[in-house]
Amino acid sequence: MADTLGRPMLILHIIDSFSPANGGPPEAVRQLTKAYIEVGAQIEVVCLDAPDAPYLKNMPCPVHALNQSYLGRFAFSPRLWRWLRDNAHRFDGMVMNGIWTFPGVALWMNARRIGKPYGVFVHGALDPWFNRKYPLKHLKKMLYWPIQYAVLRDAMAVFFTTDEERKLARESFRPNGWNSVVVPYGITDPEVSEEEAASQVEQFYEKLPQLRGRRYLLFLGRIHEKKGCDLLIEALARQADKAPDLDLVIAGPDQAGWQLKLQQRAKQRGIGSRVHWPGLIGGAVKWGALRASDAFVLPSHQENFGIAVVESLSMGRPVLITNQVNIWPDIEADQVGLVDDDTLEGIERLIAGWNAMGTAGRAELAGGARAAFQRRYAMNRTAAVINRLFLFGPSEEVSSGAEAM
Repeated sequence: MADTLGRPMLILHIIDSFSPANGGPPEAVRQLTKAYIEVGAQIEVVCLDAPDAPYLKNMPCPVHALNQSYLGRFAFSPRLWRWLRDNAHRFDGMVMNGIWTFPGVALWMNARRIGKPYGVFVHGALDPWFNRKYPLKHLKKMLYWPIQYAVLRDAMAVFFTTDEERKLARESFRPNGWNSVVVPYGITDPEVSEEEAASQVEQFYEKLPQLRGRRYLLFLGRIHEKKGCDLLIEALARQADKAPDLDLVIAGPDQAGWQLKLQQRAKQRGIGSRVHWPGLIGGAVKWGALRASDAFVLPSHQENFGIAVVESLSMGRPVLITNQVNIWPDIEADQVGLVDDDTLEGIERLIAGWNAMGTAGRAELAGGARAAFQRRYAMNRTAAVINRLFLFGPSEEVSSGAEAM
């Protein structure tokens, strides 16, 4: 997409880190870099990773990796401040991915200084679930809110991936008078040839050979309290006798030291050999894990979107999710999965219901998965909307309006 002078739009995305251990936002930005190219725009990314970080290899756009930050998760970085001071003028628009950290403040001040438009992807961080679950952290955030609110208030757009996320964000803090824009979201299409697809599955089985010939549910994400992995293990244990051929794969980084406790719990409940822990998987192994799975499962207590849900659909696999994953209405409407509460009883119903459907019923749900992905979740639409916003400003077609105090 070109600007009014006929040249391609040049957009900057800022993110603290591209580490896959940080969950969905790094993968979302990675997908956006591909989507911008598809719609004829140009993109650059600046982050606080080490320049030689392995996960920065094969990025399709220039990446300015400025190395470590200071003050821990606040990501204070004078180097980033200086980089924005010297480079912000080059871009038609800039987008911050995430809140509660210094890079957003650095963007806000430099954008105001030179009169450049910017947007902010909240990535679920304003969901009131966090306030209820972590009250002490909420107090800290309230002290920081005047600064964070200014970053959001002065943005051309605060991006949300679902209308439910936008609505929930209003409940977390006051004031809340920013310009909300709900954008289409998803991933670029990862489909490959039949030969490469078969190779992906084989690479997964090489990593977990004990799963050959076994049905399994796949959890793909951070091993974190909000993801509900403890409920998943207990629910499988309760249904173990009724589904003796069903295993569980929990694939992801253990950021909070929770995995050992979960493994012990699985062993105590008699399903230790049926729960598999390959760690963080990516690339061909990840796609192979999705392709070979019975279904993807996400028992999360809070999820503003769920990139892994969309990845599963793109592989033609149905999903079992809670009604706290904000795209659950799409899943129900398209009949490509099952939805229930984020409680032990709810997760047990998901597993029991999936198993009771039988081979034909499960195949029927899987049959519409890829079509639902193609219809709803192509990331190039996201890039096109963002470009149009920077080119023409917010419009009624894409904006949900500013929310007042």
